[in-house]
Amino acid sequence: MNTEKQIEFDKIKELWMGFAVTEKARERIAGVSFYLSERELRKQIKDTSDGKMLMERLGVPPLQGVDEVKDILTVAEKGGCLIPYQLERVEKALAAVRRLRDYLKKGKSFENPLAYYEENLDEMGEIREEIGRQIRGDRVDDYASGKLCQLRSQMIKCEEQMKQKAEQIMRSHRECMADSYCTLRNGRICVPVKKEFKLRISGSVIGKSSTGNTLFVEPSGVARLYEELELLKISEENEVYRILYTLTAMVGEAADRIRGNMEMIEKLDFILSKGKLSMEMDAREPAVNTERRILLRDARHPLMDKQINVPLQFEAGGSRRGIVITGPNTGGKTVTIKTVMLNCMMAQCGLHVTCGEADICMSNSYLCDIGDGQNLAENLSTFSAHIKNVLEVLSGISKDSLVIMDELGSGTDPAEGMGIAIAILEELRKSGAIFLVTTHYPEVKEYAKKTPDVMNARMTFDRETLKPTYQMVIGEAGESCAFYIADRLGMPKEMLKVAARAAYGQEASERYCFRGEALRNTGGGRISRIRQVKREELSEKYKRGDSVMVYPDKKIGIVCEPVNEKGVLRVQLPGKKIWINHKRVKLHVAAEKLYPEDYDFSVIFDTVENRKIRHDMERKYTQEVIRYE
Repeated sequence: MNTEKQIEFDKIKELWMGFAVTEKARERIAGVSFYLSERELRKQIKDTSDGKMLMERLGVPPLQGVDEVKDILTVAEKGGCLIPYQLERVEKALAAVRRLRDYLKKGKSFENPLAYYEENLDEMGEIREEIGRQIRGDRVDDYASGKLCQLRSQMIKCEEQMKQKAEQIMRSHRECMADSYCTLRNGRICVPVKKEFKLRISGSVIGKSSTGNTLFVEPSGVARLYEELELLKISEENEVYRILYTLTAMVGEAADRIRGNMEMIEKLDFILSKGKLSMEMDAREPAVNTERRILLRDARHPLMDKQINVPLQFEAGGSRRGIVITGPNTGGKTVTIKTVMLNCMMAQCGLHVTCGEADICMSNSYLCDIGDGQNLAENLSTFSAHIKNVLEVLSGISKDSLVIMDELGSGTDPAEGMGIAIAILEELRKSGAIFLVTTHYPEVKEYAKKTPDVMNARMTFDRETLKPTYQMVIGEAGESCAFYIADRLGMPKEMLKVAARAAYGQEASERYCFRGEALRNTGGGRISRIRQVKREELSEKYKRGDSVMVYPDKKIGIVCEPVNEKGVLRVQLPGKKIWINHKRVKLHVAAEKLYPEDYDFSVIFDTVENRKIRHDMERKYTQEVIRYE
C-alpha cells in the first residue's frame, strides 16, 4: 500500500522539488515524511511561513547549486591542483554567498527570523577576491603575477620576431619561394621553398606539399628564436602551476568554512522551496493540534485548477470520528476524501495547505484504500486487491490514525459486500481512528445513522443539469441518483420502473416519476454473407467446350473438364492445360453457341497421336495406350 501515490502526495513532491535549486534539498524533499514531534512540526510550519513572507517582501532569493563545489573541495583537501574552471566555480559560489547575505540582511528590517541565518554565512571576501583577480575566462590571467606578465610579454615578442625573421627571408629570396606568405607547420613557422631551390635557404625541412614540389623550411634564425620561445613557455607553465597551487592551498585551508556555507545554502533552499510551493498553490498556514480534531474551511485539492474547484467545508473529531459519504457517481466523493487526507499530510510534513482556514490534528499514520487495485501479474481481482488493502489498513490502525476508504465493500455480490462494508466500519469505529469512507449501500447509510461516533454525509447533485455540485453536506445520507441520471440520458421509463421495483419494491417504485420514451431500435446494419454455390450449379455453369476468361491474366481458354467436387475445373490455354478454381474463371461464350450439338471435342483437346490410337481401338484390338497430359 503506497499511501503517498494513492492520494497523489507524490505529485505534490514532484512539484515541490521543482522549486529547489540544490540536489541536497531535492533529495531531502523526496524523502520527506510526516513529523511525529509536535515541536519539530511547529518549527517546520513556521519556517515555511517565514520563507513565504520573506519572498513576498524581497522576491526570489539568489540561491544556486553547490553540488559541484563539494567535489572541488574534496580535490583541494587531498592535495590536488585545481584547474582554473574549478577555481572559478569556487569564486562564483562565494559570490553567491555574498549576494545571499545581502538578501538576508534586508530581511532583518522586517524582523524575519530566517534573515538571521545571514550570521551563519561567511563570504570569505579575501579568497573570493584573490581568485577573481588571478583567474578569468577559465585561465590564469596575465596579471596574476608580475613574473607571469613579464614571461607572456616576452613570448609575444619572441613570436613576433620569428614571424618578422621569416618574412625577411621571403623578401630577400623571393625567386625561391612558392608562395608569398609564411605558414605554420607542426607549431613551427616555415617558408614555402620551391624544391629546386632547397639548398639556397639555410634551415630544416619540416614538411612538403602533396605534390612534393614545395618544401616547408624553418630558417635557422627562426629555429633559434623557437628554442628561446620553448624555454619561455616552460617558465610560464611553472609560474601558472605555482599560482594554481597557491590558490588551491587557500581553498583547501578554508574548505570547512566553504562547506559550512554550502550546507547553509542547502538548508535555506529546503526552507524557501516550501515557501515557493505555498506561493504557487496560494496556500495558507494551518493550525496544528493533538486533540484529534480536523477543521477545513474552503479546502480544495492542491492539484486541481483553483478557478473550477468548488471549496470543501469539512469537520471531524470528537463525536464525529467516522464519516460515511454517499452520493452519485462523479459527484466528487473520491476527490473529497483525497482532499482531506492530502491537506492533513501536507500540514504534518511542514507545508502550507490549500484551505481558507485549517486546524489539523497530528496523526501517527495515514492509511487508505483507493482504486480497484487489480493486478493481473499477481492474479488479484478487484475485490481480492480491495480486501488485501483493507486488511493491511486494519493491521496498522490505531486511535491516532487517519483512514480513508473508497467504495467500501465493492467488487463482489452486493449483499455480501454490504455485510463486509459494515464489518469494516465497525472495526474502524472500535480503533478510535478518524476515518472517511465512501459507499453506495443503503444499509451502510442506516448503520451510520444508528451508530455512535459515525455520521452520514452526502455529495450534492443537480438533477436538472445532471452535474455534481461537489458540495458535501454532513449529517445527511445521499442518493446514488442513478435512476435520475439514466432517465435524463434517455432510458425508457418502463425499464426504469422495473429497476426501481427490483431495487426498492413496488411501493417505493411508484414514488418515481420517469419521463423516458421507448427505445428506437435501429437494428444495426445488414450482414452480407458469402453465398455457398452447390457443385451441381457449377457443373451446369461450366460445360465442356465453354469459352471462359481466366483471371487475373484475362486470357481466353476452353473448358476441358467441368468442375469437380473440389470446385476445380480444367481449362485449355494456348500451348497448355491448367487446373483452376472456378472463382478465377468467368464464362465468355457458351459451348452451344460455338459448336454443333454432336461436335467431337477430341479435335480440340486430343493430340493427333491419341486420335489415331482411338480410331484404331474402334476398328480392332491394339496394345497402344492413350496418354493424357
